[in-house]
Amino acid sequence: MKRIVIFASGSGSNAENIIKFFNHTKTATVTNVLCNNEHAKVFDRCKRLEINCLHFNKDDFSATNKILNLLKNEADYVILAGFLWRIPQKIVAAFPNKIINIHPALLPKYGGKGMYGMHVHIAVKENNESETGITIHYVNENYDEGAIIFQAKTQLNEQDTPETIAEKIHLLEQRYFPKVIEEVILSTNE
Repeated sequence: MKRIVIFASGSGSNAENIIKFFNHTKTATVTNVLCNNEHAKVFDRCKRLEINCLHFNKDDFSATNKILNLLKNEADYVILAGFLWRIPQKIVAAFPNKIINIHPALLPKYGGKGMYGMHVHIAVKENNESETGITIHYVNENYDEGAIIFQAKTQLNEQDTPETIAEKIHLLEQRYFPKVIEEVILSTNE
């Protein structure tokens, strides 16, 4: 059984969905959730789900090898579920094609530094897009530039607001993210 470590920065709804999904498979198990925001709601979710959730800071992540060493000991795959920091090169190098992110738009549109959450949905609305969606992709050293694994689309209409767009994206994330992670693990299983 493969081991997954999830990185999160916020409420943790995608992290919870992934944890629950893999609780019912023999493919993988979530060993830890790591969070860079000590006030994030993901800590409450993890406590309820009885999953270890560790807070870390920039030094732990980039300046030292604390997080890298934890990942080497605890993870076969690293999943970014609403995690906002760029992954350091040393972690990317240690987990080639084993770090997976979900982005709330159809990359390459609306990607890059600062394009997350409502920022994306507002930009999509302001540009009068007729569709948007999610992109699940491998992580490299640049924001949202790793190879695309999967995309799912949803149609938009003039009545959509950034909030309704966010709801549509959330439904796609919940439906597809855990399944695509499992497919990647099964396809790369040694």
